[in-house]
Amino acid sequence: MAVKTDDSRLEDRWRGILSVHARTMCEIDRVLHPYGLGASDFEVLDILAAESLREGDQCRVQNLVGRVHLSQSALSRLIGRLEKDGLVERSVCAEDRRGVWVALTRKGRDLHTEVLPRQRAVLARTLADPVG
Repeated sequence: MAVKTDDSRLEDRWRGILSVHARTMCEIDRVLHPYGLGASDFEVLDILAAESLREGDQCRVQNLVGRVHLSQSALSRLIGRLEKDGLVERSVCAEDRRGVWVALTRKGRDLHTEVLPRQRAVLARTLADPVG
């Protein structure tokens, strides 16, 4: 039997994290697919819902980049799809023409509210601590 080294324990831990992440993302994708959403779509809606508590509140796209695990270009394409589906609205920042604001629409907020319990149920199942 091989002795576990610090490196091999670290690798095992890392692979375990990746495995839980992959299982969780796949399950979220499966559960949200009937609503026309994927895990990353929902993540953007969820962050926007948390950042903009009132209808019409906006968030800078740049503030999403570090919180969503997508490249800036992939996030921009995702927001474009959400906008096309009527779930968010984009606007250019008046003070800084390079900046872009994004806000949930009523349709986006309603869809987020509808699917939130399903996404959270997946998190509860896949991230629950193993019993004893």
